[in-house]
Amino acid sequence: MGAVFASGISATAQEVNPVSPELTPKLRDLLRKEMLSVEEASKQILSALIAGDDARVADLAQQIHDSFILQQSMTPQDKQDLMSVVPKHFVTRDRAFHQLAASLAEAGRDGNRARQNEQFGQMIDACSACHALYATDRFPKLAE
Repeated sequence: MGAVFASGISATAQEVNPVSPELTPKLRDLLRKEMLSVEEASKQILSALIAGDDARVADLAQQIHDSFILQQSMTPQDKQDLMSVVPKHFVTRDRAFHQLAASLAEAGRDGNRARQNEQFGQMIDACSACHALYATDRFPKLAE
């Protein structure tokens, strides 16, 4: 049973498994902080899209792209701990998500509102797809 999500990366049934319970407390906290930051910026992007504020969309999307709280705050041991528990596609999906944010920032800087809407929709789809695979403990309705 495979599926293809907005990030264009296919998933298999074996891949579906919550990662949070397997993380160290530090990594779980860093991931939670990054997700809250992305969620807040996404809400603000929606408001900026509705208002036609291209510069704000670009700034917020760039912040999401640059966030990588996990990567910025991890020690070599943390990275080893993370890589020992997450499937390789988890990291691939995360990178693809941050690339979507970079594309949204570019569309904002270009004033291309149609592309902004498209890229933002793909970002939200990527969030939901990742949560459906790796955060069903937190978002059980996505597993239905």
